[in-house]
Amino acid sequence: MKNTLLGAIGNTPLVELQNIVPPGSGRIVAKLESANPTGSMKDRMAKAAIERAEASRRLRPGGTVVEYTAGTTGISLAFVCAAKGYALEVVFSDAFSEEKLRTMQAFGARITIVPSDNKKITEGLIKAIINTAAEISLRPGHWYCDQLNNHHAIEGYLPLGEELWQQTGGQIDAFVHSVGTAHAIHGVTRSLRKHQDRIRIVAVEPAESAVLSGQLSGSHQIEGIGIGFIPPLWQPELVDEIQTVSSEEAKAMARRLAREEGIFAGTSSGANVVAALRVARRLGPGATVATIVVDSGLRYLSTDVYTGKPGA
Repeated sequence: MKNTLLGAIGNTPLVELQNIVPPGSGRIVAKLESANPTGSMKDRMAKAAIERAEASRRLRPGGTVVEYTAGTTGISLAFVCAAKGYALEVVFSDAFSEEKLRTMQAFGARITIVPSDNKKITEGLIKAIINTAAEISLRPGHWYCDQLNNHHAIEGYLPLGEELWQQTGGQIDAFVHSVGTAHAIHGVTRSLRKHQDRIRIVAVEPAESAVLSGQLSGSHQIEGIGIGFIPPLWQPELVDEIQTVSSEEAKAMARRLAREEGIFAGTSSGANVVAALRVARRLGPGATVATIVVDSGLRYLSTDVYTGKPGA
């Protein structure tokens, strides 16, 4: 597998943030998941989910994969499907970036668009996308990935936690990550806690739709997280605390990461770093806080993350 493109997934670099961490804080290290083949950590999940479906014979040669997506999972599935020879039906929305749509199409995916209310990401929009994908999946020869309910998707993130442990030499005091399906935070947590059960696990969600924190569902603009309802496979017992980050905070941090650290990332990565800074400040010098740069900023150039507020 190492000599194939799918074998290039994982073993991404770990970097320490140099310029935005204030004096008196712990250090922050980040996995550059933008180094995966499609520029996203979701490559890990897509490969694991499809290989499990193949092994169980639910996905057969010449079959079609079906999925709902905010784009990042869709791109990764499109990449894996192209490499393995499957067709892909994706349900998407205009609430998410144009770059994601064009990338999925470039890999050969067929796209169904569910219109949004002025590009707002809401519970209603997410459920409409899911329902549309479920209808398409009933066609003969179609396998429904159904990421929110896919118990095997977490397997793709177990190596991510192991890589973090090895690359830090076991020096991790806290792990901070945003929640969409919750597979990534749970997978990394399972791996890390096999080594050290005292690592603090911090979940991140949009402040405007902080349902994990017990607040009302609302609209936000942090793509890929905050689905507006509790993810079906959410395991609150694995998480020590939840941090909320606003859309504007996440966007501003994405811009700062590019300008001050040279890390080109999207809004969920910005949210991760906002929360990681809070945790590092609280833990103080000597502590190590790990987080994830989820994907590349190339996917957000047409959005107001990089077109708006140039001085922010």
